[in-house]
Amino acid sequence: MRTQRILVGSGVAVATLMVAGYGIASVVVYNRLTRIKTCPVAWASNDPTAFRVLSADGGPVAGHENFDTTPYSMPVPEDVTIPSRDPGIELRGWYVPSAAADAPVVVIAHGLSACRRDHTVLLPAGMLHRNGFAVLLVDLREHGESTIEDGHYAGGTEEYLDILGVWDWLQEVRGVAPARIGLAGISLGAATVLIATGHEPRVAAVWADSSYADLPAYIRDQLARDGYPTVLGLGAVLAGRILHGDDLAADSPISNARRIGARPFFITHGELDRLIKVADGRDLAAAAEADGGAPQMWIAPGSGHTQAMIDQPDEYERRLVAFFQASIAR
Repeated sequence: MRTQRILVGSGVAVATLMVAGYGIASVVVYNRLTRIKTCPVAWASNDPTAFRVLSADGGPVAGHENFDTTPYSMPVPEDVTIPSRDPGIELRGWYVPSAAADAPVVVIAHGLSACRRDHTVLLPAGMLHRNGFAVLLVDLREHGESTIEDGHYAGGTEEYLDILGVWDWLQEVRGVAPARIGLAGISLGAATVLIATGHEPRVAAVWADSSYADLPAYIRDQLARDGYPTVLGLGAVLAGRILHGDDLAADSPISNARRIGARPFFITHGELDRLIKVADGRDLAAAAEADGGAPQMWIAPGSGHTQAMIDQPDEYERRLVAFFQASIAR
């Protein structure tokens, strides 16, 4: 009996250690994958009037060291502070009006650990602005100069309320009709505007560049790429709930793609994207089609993550401008 009790006790101890080890590893994974880095210091001089194409480490993007952004420069923007639909969250942004007082407006959301100073926001903004659109570039919560809560992103499951706060503000403060407001997002921003569009049926049109389809699935993919057991993905989601009340599995771009219906929806993704699989873009399109939608899609040949706009700027601009001209500029 004594031997049996020892064996049982040892088994319990081993199981306890395994659970504790899994919990610790899950927290480490959660922190590693969701902690927000500040915008690189090198980006500080980027604004709508003049900007450079820079990588996340602040250096030039390989192969695009001499990319000329001059044609996409915009007038001095208005600094704006906008409340999120989530009480207590304030968002900082730039509003660049068009010469035409009644011009349609496109809200542009950045990617993870970026901000409105990123060329992936400024470049499409410049493309739209020089074609007659007003643009609003916004820092999502936890990023840039907007409210910092806990330094972690929620994969769009909370940030979508920021985008809807901006959408509300354009109507209430600037007097823009909902039918004249479009949403565009890059990477995390793309996931965020997709969720926002699914929750707000009056959003007129949405452009999604390099969005993931489902955040827990993306986390598992990232773990596999980094050589970690994918089973830690479930623990990372649980860690987010416990540590910060962020439910990363509560909502997803793909579930909201099914709610877009017949509204104009454009998906673009780099063929060689190694960060977010091009299959995610195709899955989003299939989900929208299953709900009766007819999304447009461009898989940019030879491009990596969010790089189609600098690899093929003329084609990117043609498609971006044509999409919003047909959907919100009528």
